[in-house]
Amino acid sequence: MSLVGYNFGEILKSLRAYKRMTLSELAEGICSEDDLLQFEKEEKYPTIDQLYKIALKLDVELNHFFDIASTDTYNYAIAVTELIKKYKRERDYAAINEIILKEQDSPLFKHTSFKQFLMWHEGICTYYLDEDKDKSIGLLYGALSMTNPERKDLTEREIEILTSVAIIKKDAGNLEDAVEVFLMALNNLTKLPQVQDSSIWLKILYGLAQALSKLESYEESLIYCSKGIDNCIYEENMYLFGELHYQTGMNYIKLGKLDEGKEYLEKAVLIFKLQENEKFASLVITEMEKLLKYC
Repeated sequence: MSLVGYNFGEILKSLRAYKRMTLSELAEGICSEDDLLQFEKEEKYPTIDQLYKIALKLDVELNHFFDIASTDTYNYAIAVTELIKKYKRERDYAAINEIILKEQDSPLFKHTSFKQFLMWHEGICTYYLDEDKDKSIGLLYGALSMTNPERKDLTEREIEILTSVAIIKKDAGNLEDAVEVFLMALNNLTKLPQVQDSSIWLKILYGLAQALSKLESYEESLIYCSKGIDNCIYEENMYLFGELHYQTGMNYIKLGKLDEGKEYLEKAVLIFKLQENEKFASLVITEMEKLLKYC
């Protein structure tokens, strides 16, 4: 499904001309001039992230670039949700919040599924930007109640929302509550005949492992770390692979098993470097040095 209209290049070029911007001015901070020229010639299309930045720079709505003659409304809403997912992976909650504020009153987002999606992510932003745990969890449960007020036999989307509740409880220090909600989410996930997004398993398993480790239940935490690592390998999914190795290493070190701990921490560093995540690799190296020195 194409996210942009058939006249995209013509629309982009005419908007740039109207705003009296050169290729260089519009491309700066977004893409190369050659890329932008190819966008205007429709030789290739921008990513949704690039498209959003282009719209911001041109001071137009994102839906300017969608095919009005076809499924414009649906494509636009899907594009916005995909952009929010991207920013969530990057933990850019300010960017997510900006989109939510812009779109929450839009008639395009009155459909229950899209409205639920916005409220779910508003709840996440409320905690990480405003540190308001109670309001955050209230919004998350409100989003869940839109489709399942009884919280029984949850769908994949509803399990994701419940997992967000557990993560926020964990990050806020409500560890016992977090473990309970994580286990509820895991129990519901195991009942589904098929899971479309395997990363949900990993979010729950990693979150459980973190919470249990903070509760000093290191042996139990190791069980969920192992399940997470096995899931990554089985699904060929690198998501949280490095973090799960790091958590495993931390648990072994806390249990006094320094050799096993160091082995897993070194694997975590290697994984992060392979993912070109130098920031996390450096953090693990620093933490490893501190932990091994302390032990």
